[in-house]
Amino acid sequence: MNTGLPLRKHVPDNEKWNLEDLFTNDEAFYNTLNDVLEKSAQFNQKYKNNLSETKIILDALKEYEDLLIQFDRLGNYAELRLSVDTTNELAQTLNAKLSTSYGKISSLLSFVESEIMILSDDKLKELKEQFNSPHYLEKLIKRKPYQLSSEVEEVLASLSPTFQSAYELYGTTKMLDIAFESFEHNHEMYPLDYATFENEYEDSSDPEFRRKSFEAFSNALRKYQHTTAATYNQHVQQEKIEANLRGYDSVIDYLLQEQEVTREMYDRQIDVIMSDLAPVMQKYAKILQRIHNLDKMRFEDLKISVDPSYEPDISIEDSKQYIHGALGVLGDDYIKMVDNAYNHQWIDFAQNKGKDTGAYCASPYFTHSYVFISWTGKMAETFVLAHELGHAGHFTLSQKHQHLLDSEASMYFVEAPSTMNEMLMANYLFSNSNDARFKRWVIGSIISRTYYHNMVTHLLEAAYQREVYKKVDNGESLTAPVLNKLMRNVYEQFFGDAVELTDGMELTWMRQPHYYMGLYSYTYSAGLTIGTVVSQKIKKEGQKAVDAWLETLKAGGSKNPVELAKVAGVDITTNAPLKSTIAYISELVDEVETLTNEIEHN
Repeated sequence: MNTGLPLRKHVPDNEKWNLEDLFTNDEAFYNTLNDVLEKSAQFNQKYKNNLSETKIILDALKEYEDLLIQFDRLGNYAELRLSVDTTNELAQTLNAKLSTSYGKISSLLSFVESEIMILSDDKLKELKEQFNSPHYLEKLIKRKPYQLSSEVEEVLASLSPTFQSAYELYGTTKMLDIAFESFEHNHEMYPLDYATFENEYEDSSDPEFRRKSFEAFSNALRKYQHTTAATYNQHVQQEKIEANLRGYDSVIDYLLQEQEVTREMYDRQIDVIMSDLAPVMQKYAKILQRIHNLDKMRFEDLKISVDPSYEPDISIEDSKQYIHGALGVLGDDYIKMVDNAYNHQWIDFAQNKGKDTGAYCASPYFTHSYVFISWTGKMAETFVLAHELGHAGHFTLSQKHQHLLDSEASMYFVEAPSTMNEMLMANYLFSNSNDARFKRWVIGSIISRTYYHNMVTHLLEAAYQREVYKKVDNGESLTAPVLNKLMRNVYEQFFGDAVELTDGMELTWMRQPHYYMGLYSYTYSAGLTIGTVVSQKIKKEGQKAVDAWLETLKAGGSKNPVELAKVAGVDITTNAPLKSTIAYISELVDEVETLTNEIEHN
């Protein structure tokens, strides 16, 4: 029998990240947590009901920022510790301790924004002119109409761990409780869990194996659909309650406030892709069906690559030359950051039991970024790594040039630097070979890993999520059958009769944590739209476009998304960048078809 993944303790150290830059050990974490609690109480006593004079407010904001840096450091350490091994009891205890303290610290600090927002317009203008993070204050001014009394804000802050409990419960169900059963294929038993399915089985080139693994995976999810639906319903109903309390017309408007994005921009991103990209991806599905000689194109076939037998294997060490080759255009300082990531264990490459799924980049302001990935040895992992290093490069530059409160870009923009790096990787690989199969593999990878994942998977999540919030705004509760139907309807609308929606695909909503992160899913397509346009500008304009992009990254959160994109030379107030990106994807799909014809006739 296939034995599956190793335990975390059996993974070589050079494949793990080193968290000592954050905290040397758990004891140092607990000591800092106690110190932050104590200093937050002292800060509260010193400044609460005293934020009226500009000098006092500026002094308070400096101390506030220092506390937030430590708070951010604590939160990242807890997440990083737990995500690499969700079965680790010490990590679970540490995370629970932070969760308990989170509300206490938040309530002690909540008065700062409450008291600033009740200042006169003249006082706020004077403050903004003198403060080192003016855009942060601009966002507070825009939130003024929705601000509650300081007492209510304090209570809401103290309840913040409760608001996070649905997300934590979802993670517990997903990573600890769902019992996956092994399945048989060709007289061999295969173990199953989230990591093996999503990292290895889902894109297997063997259609029978792929379908068996999907069926076994779906059967396990189905047993937990009602619990997971109840958990999700709890989360969105809490969001609705807060939206109502604050006076927003809808949950969507409430969630968009922090992103500094209009409802029109949000709806356009979903509507244009649902109408214009759908036929392109239906054509792509038909091409995949033809290449793989499938009787039908089923839902579980959508993740297969164009040419799985061709995909080169790649070691972690060899990935460096591709990352260097692709990202070198961004300059020596950027590559120095990349080298630091490899050489100083910023990256967790390991595959082990209990490790969370997916990939992400955490960027504590206190230290440097940490990249979470599960390295499978497939060449396509270079795209994933380039993506996460895009986040690292963004935060490295923004944190170097912006104070904490203006360092983090809007969620709408945050996926642009990461997806742009994927485009640079594709451009690099494509320009370094004339071999038709390799070119087709590169284009196939950029369609399946970059565009399908970020513009289709996440976009369909967003379209589904929009329907969820419409129901919540109408006072409805969510159950598993309701969510299953919404998910199936969105996929039917997008893929039409090009793809058979296998029993089990309706449970896709159970697989993503994004639904617990506000309106996050649609921002992948927004980021990729900006990233695609910028990567094309770099290809055509060279250093001029690179310089503009680096300035955009340095700006961090000191500008809103429209202003940030403008620095990079992209106008996102119109649908032109989105239409241009979809046209580019259509060209890539046509190129796959042309190369397939060439390969088949040789």
